[in-house]
Amino acid sequence: MKTLVICMDRDNDLGEKTKMRTPIVGREANIQAAVALGIADPEDSDTNTIFGGIRILDELRENGVDAEIVTFAGDKNVGVISDQKIAEQLELYLKMNEIQGAVFVSDGAEDETLVPIVQSRMKIDSVKRIVVMQSENLESTYYILKHAFSDPKISQTFFVPIGLAFLIYAIFLLARYPEGAIVGILAAVGLYMLYRGFGIDDFVALEKEKLWDAFLGQRMVFISYTAALLIILVGTVYGVMEVWKLYSSEGVWYHGTLTLISVFVNVSNWWYAAALLLANMGKIFDLRMDGKPIYRNISISLFVIATGLLFWGASTYILAVASIYNGLLADPTHALQYFVYSVTIAIIIALSGIKYSLSNQTPENEKRKRGRKDKKIA
Repeated sequence: MKTLVICMDRDNDLGEKTKMRTPIVGREANIQAAVALGIADPEDSDTNTIFGGIRILDELRENGVDAEIVTFAGDKNVGVISDQKIAEQLELYLKMNEIQGAVFVSDGAEDETLVPIVQSRMKIDSVKRIVVMQSENLESTYYILKHAFSDPKISQTFFVPIGLAFLIYAIFLLARYPEGAIVGILAAVGLYMLYRGFGIDDFVALEKEKLWDAFLGQRMVFISYTAALLIILVGTVYGVMEVWKLYSSEGVWYHGTLTLISVFVNVSNWWYAAALLLANMGKIFDLRMDGKPIYRNISISLFVIATGLLFWGASTYILAVASIYNGLLADPTHALQYFVYSVTIAIIIALSGIKYSLSNQTPENEKRKRGRKDKKIA
């Protein structure tokens, strides 16, 4: 086969609305898929994309070109997850078929973001965008707004901040503290904007997908990750409570922002370290069960311990200087000594992790090189 006509459905409307699984290969199969999608949702532009791809296929075949059509779909969580699924489907198809070039068919700019993914695996001869001509009534403002807000990607971005603001304001009114509503609303909306702006939602969606796969596969990493999340939640609540005690007694102007942050770090530091270690232990267990190397994960565990020591030593010294820390390390001189000890021990642990990782990485690389040589000889 020389030419492949590729139709892309990045947000998996085909799977969500018709329950069909991709890739869909062949002219007849794609016609059935387009008809099924058109019946399920006559307004979905992906229907026209598939029909447009079929038309291009017919034109190529009329000109004597050996061509085939394939439709790939991603996931409703548009981003890393959907792109990975499309990449996996494409790689599997290319392993089973010899393709010299492709015609990329899409319905807009969103699907065309997949062009680099396809282009990194094969040559793209042409990119065709299918534009649907609409009547004047359908182009009205009401229709555009209605369908824009029915799109989950747009509605989540627009409605979630507004909903958070209303909810927080209602909570503060019930608590008879309307003055704090503005602070709470600004903080919540700001966190949400950072969450979306830094792409943390894609990371969370990817990790959620991995956790669900681990649950279905009965993997230990699901239990360890769940326990780690609960430990982080407990550690965060505990740290916030300790900070609130100081804040409500004398206020931030008395203690200072750095001191209050140090209280939170000192109290919750080892909770977070324990959570990360527990999550990593689950990975180590699964890797051992699969017979895979675990040296990187052991090195990560050592780095977690080293980082925990650094934060604990630094926060302890700051609290001792602020005369807040109680016990043996209340004296700033002793606290400074322990800070120096913690830095020294942390460096030793980190160097041990690096040495362990490098010493185990060399034999692993040699095995890979031997495997490649054996394949070439075979």
